[in-house]
Amino acid sequence: MEAVFIIAIIFGSIAAVCIVPFWLRSQERIRVQETLRAAIESGQPMPTEVMENAARNINIRPAPSPHRDLRTGIIWLGIGLGLAAMGIALGFDDPDTTMPFLGFAAFPVFIGLAFVALSFLNRTKV
Repeated sequence: MEAVFIIAIIFGSIAAVCIVPFWLRSQERIRVQETLRAAIESGQPMPTEVMENAARNINIRPAPSPHRDLRTGIIWLGIGLGLAAMGIALGFDDPDTTMPFLGFAAFPVFIGLAFVALSFLNRTKV
């Protein structure tokens, strides 16, 4: 039962790290839209800065760039190396856990290496 709880915490924290930023961003957009709606319904004139800021927030995904690819690759490499270190640390108590963790850690490491390679390949095109 303890092992299931630990695995649930691990995958739950990974899911929370992926889901919470999207949820917070959507809540912020909802609050901005409610504020704009209230201002429009009350007949207040809208400053151009507010309208430009609202229009700018529509496209939240920035354009791909070598710098962004390098940053993403380093993050993925860190995740993979962290999983590998956890597998090695758990391997001191139970040596059978090292190899599955290293195999699982290989996926984010190779994703990170692909992003780092993309950053170097796209550097000449930009």
